[in-house]
Amino acid sequence: MSAPALLLCIDLQPAFLRAVPGSAALLRRCAFAVETARGLELPILFTEQVPAKLGPTAPELLALTDAPAVLAKDEFSALANEPIRAAIRARAVPQLYLAGIETPVCVFQTARDALEAGLQVTVLTDCVGARRADDAAAAQHHLARLGAHLLPAETVFYALLHSARHPFFRAYTQLVKKYS
Repeated sequence: MSAPALLLCIDLQPAFLRAVPGSAALLRRCAFAVETARGLELPILFTEQVPAKLGPTAPELLALTDAPAVLAKDEFSALANEPIRAAIRARAVPQLYLAGIETPVCVFQTARDALEAGLQVTVLTDCVGARRADDAAAAQHHLARLGAHLLPAETVFYALLHSARHPFFRAYTQLVKKYS
């Protein structure tokens, strides 16, 4: 049985994070999403934009997984990259949860292409960032019109749990407190 979704962490590289206002809070929310996805046994995939020039993913995020799956790209849309598309297909998930930067560029193009490929897309609104808030808002508005869901990570993950009887619920509430 395949997982209900894959967490796709897009270009969370320090070179980009330095340009994004509130990047410390963004990194914290992304860490919450990664730890939660791991606890829910959802696959996690990290992309890196031209890592040879821009460096790797923030090490504190990679440290939250046992064996992080990291794929390089030079395309803005992760779905325009064949190895990334193949990695998503291999996991046979119907939905992507998107986290990362930058909202009006790579996150937007990835979400748009995923929707066109027939995947459900949820942008974790507290786990994405941009240099300019107005650009991010316009991109998110357009993605909603295309059919993407735009929700905070806690909302999405509580929906996956369904009830306090879920085996991961207690650990999840500890993550909620840890990252509040």
